[in-house]
Amino acid sequence: MFNVTPFCCHFSAWTLTVLLISLAFPCNTSAQTKPLRQIYVGVSSVSMGNIIIFVTKEAKLYEKYGLYADPVAMRGSGESSKAMIGGSIQFSPIATPTVINADLSGADLVILGHTLPGVVHAMIVKPEIKRVEDLKGKKIGVTTFGSLTDFLVRYALQKKGLNPQRDVALIQIGGDPERIGALKQGSIDAASLLFPGYGIAMKMGFPMLWGSAKDIIYPWIEITTRRSIIQKDRELVMNYMKAHLEATALFKRDRDFGKKVIKKTLRLDNEELVNESYDLFAKAFLPTPYPNTAGMKTSFEYVAMTRPDVLDHKPEEYVDRSFVEELDKSGFIKKLYEK
Repeated sequence: MFNVTPFCCHFSAWTLTVLLISLAFPCNTSAQTKPLRQIYVGVSSVSMGNIIIFVTKEAKLYEKYGLYADPVAMRGSGESSKAMIGGSIQFSPIATPTVINADLSGADLVILGHTLPGVVHAMIVKPEIKRVEDLKGKKIGVTTFGSLTDFLVRYALQKKGLNPQRDVALIQIGGDPERIGALKQGSIDAASLLFPGYGIAMKMGFPMLWGSAKDIIYPWIEITTRRSIIQKDRELVMNYMKAHLEATALFKRDRDFGKKVIKKTLRLDNEELVNESYDLFAKAFLPTPYPNTAGMKTSFEYVAMTRPDVLDHKPEEYVDRSFVEELDKSGFIKKLYEK
């Protein structure tokens, strides 16, 4: 009769050791020569603009480049910038004006790329609001102060002749679903919404007062990190960029996978809106997302309303184009679209 007890005990201890190691160092299913690097990616809003973060996660492209990423939900760029400055997150799509304002106050945020040429955003209102002037005295829902939706409303109102500080009441209400709900309940009169949020609201009978893409030159969905992170670990930042750009290529090439991620991430089951979302953004995402310094003029104008000293600076001071440039010149990006 064999005594198997010692073997069983040894096997259990070994299994427990492996389990503990796997929990401490998450790894890919393929062989890894070293443990994955843990990073945290801030998501300023769960929206189509930020869908590539979720594509990267779903396709396990972070792991492919030696990273283990946890997307962290944030309430707008204002909260994301504070979290990044505090060290809680390493990467996030933070609105350009927020980056500039933070750096003017001593932060070291830097934009590595603008992934969309323009913002897909609209002002959605109650049916009785027909003109911009009708917004006077009304409540407008935004994500948080300092967020992209806040910036777009304030900038557009200023350009259209209203004072955002005096003529309207801006209310912080979280994500697009919350703002749509507040609009439906009547607790606000208008909502600053991204797509497909404004598409959903319009199908509910709320009209669009204006579309920001036509009125505002604003390169969108920034890839932002800190200069101190680049100085400390350039390879980490480069690997993040490789994962993000490969995910962009995957999304643009693979319609079925892209739609799957849209449905899962946005919890969207309306096939028409899913198709519209995919078609719009698959076409719009830039394969080679250099920082758009020329397009930052709008952000400078907006920041100058409260910080005129920004005009003593140049857009190039807030960007680092070296990562996209290296991946472009090396042929890395081109190869992603040859598959």
